[in-house]
Amino acid sequence: MTKSDYWMVDEMPETYRITSTKILDWMPLGVIMQTPRPLLMESVDVAVIGSGIAGLFLAVRCAKAGLKVAVITKKEISTSSTNWAQGGIAGVLDTENKESLEMHVKDTLECGGGHCDEDIVRSVVNEAADRINDLVKHGVKFDIGSEGEYDLNREGGHSDNRILHAKDRTGAEIERALTEDANAKIDDNFKILENWMAVDLIQKEYGDIRKGVSGVWCLDPSGLVHTLPATNVVLATGGSGMLYKRTTNPVVATGDGVAMAKRTGVDVRDMEFFQFHPTAIGLDSEGTFLITEALRGHGAILMTISEYEEWKNDGKSNNPDDLSYMHNYSSLGSLGTRDVVARATDAEMKKSGDKNVFLVTEHLDAESLVTEFPTITEKLEAYGIKMGFDAIPVTPAAHYMVGGVAVNYEGRTKSKGHIINNLYAIGEVACTGLHGANRLASNSLLEAVVYSNRAAEDIINNIDLGQKNRINSTPMWRADDLDVLIEHAPLRTDLEALRVTMSSDVGIVKSYTRLQRAKRRIQHISDEVEMIWKSCKPTQDLVELRNLIDVAKLVVRGSISRDKNVGLHYNKDLEN
Repeated sequence: MTKSDYWMVDEMPETYRITSTKILDWMPLGVIMQTPRPLLMESVDVAVIGSGIAGLFLAVRCAKAGLKVAVITKKEISTSSTNWAQGGIAGVLDTENKESLEMHVKDTLECGGGHCDEDIVRSVVNEAADRINDLVKHGVKFDIGSEGEYDLNREGGHSDNRILHAKDRTGAEIERALTEDANAKIDDNFKILENWMAVDLIQKEYGDIRKGVSGVWCLDPSGLVHTLPATNVVLATGGSGMLYKRTTNPVVATGDGVAMAKRTGVDVRDMEFFQFHPTAIGLDSEGTFLITEALRGHGAILMTISEYEEWKNDGKSNNPDDLSYMHNYSSLGSLGTRDVVARATDAEMKKSGDKNVFLVTEHLDAESLVTEFPTITEKLEAYGIKMGFDAIPVTPAAHYMVGGVAVNYEGRTKSKGHIINNLYAIGEVACTGLHGANRLASNSLLEAVVYSNRAAEDIINNIDLGQKNRINSTPMWRADDLDVLIEHAPLRTDLEALRVTMSSDVGIVKSYTRLQRAKRRIQHISDEVEMIWKSCKPTQDLVELRNLIDVAKLVVRGSISRDKNVGLHYNKDLEN
């Protein structure tokens, strides 16, 4: 395809635009296609689905190695979960300090409830220093303390200060550095398709995913599905927090990677372990934002409303920690692990009937809080809450999908235990064995960069350059005889029903009765949506709802089959 096959925007405005920040010379920025028809796009060496830290880190590495890379991202890059990450990245920088390394391993294993792969835990912890240094080389600016060393935070479940951060917007800082690095140093080998969406994986041999994949079907901003042939495909799609009514995730977190993988026969595991962050803002508003765990590491204390009133009536003369309900649930008090804190808070709210508990900061230095947590300070002030002076209403919210696509050491996916050589999963979409039954705070960004590096190296060292000549026959998406979906209202109703069901019946505390009810309700929603899917051309809303339904089924199935309470999975019928 040559440039003569395209028209400039001002020459033919009635046709549709390809939305992208940086695209190859065969699809230059500001150019639109002559005919609004699905395309067999030029093949790439690596197709990366998702643009968080995992996807961008790998994409940059592969493109710098001379490979052609396409990044497919549903919204703008800044919409990823990475960009929303406040806390930081955990890691021991002094590789000679064996005691500190061992403590990081121990904390991770304890948090994981005996469900971690210890070999994976040790390998990730020992690789942390190198990968964090890679981020610094990419231009990430972590906070420096008064003595010229990195300012290290401590969060729930950690026995030591080992979390590097950039104030309370670490994710945004990492995303900024990686995006700038990509745009500044990479040209012809790299393209980012913003506002495009992966619909499904294309198998080399339909029905046998063990033979590998040959590309991705992609939905463009105008609603057409194009075929992108690829020698390697990398799932970096993040989590599925939109399963729940209250979530700290962005709206793009709809479980796309897990759903696409499962539909092709890829192994998915541990989906019953869904982490609820204990301290999301607890206001009656549409937006839910995270109050980072680092604030509790800084000294903030969790209290019920009645405990706070008692402390306030006593003139705030005592340490608020003395009254905190958290000491009834954990020896670490407000710094307990997320599963313990979330369940404790849920239990206290159910006992009292309150809609939230309080995170108390009045006993701390207000100026220091504003300096350390500027993003949270700004967010709270928009709601009339002043850090260091007012109690912060908080409640648990869906935060992190611990389970996901099963992968090996290099991030390659599996099907019935068989390694799939050219399909990878990295970041939150993957289940590596690091987190076990519960993720330790700030281990997720570490896992993302470690596995992105491993997968990138594996692709670079093993790419089959001859594969390009064998994927020209990649099948096109067939939808010519399908109707255009006009009415989206039923989809929104079904989405609301799905999220209410998951929140009510498959939340922090489960039971067999509620899980079975959820299973029936989700199947009913699935049947309705499947009829629409078979009769209409895909839209982003339809594809996302279909994916969420597939993921919801996996969470319910895993929860029913898990016969022991461990980590994030808590079934009250298994209490004794």
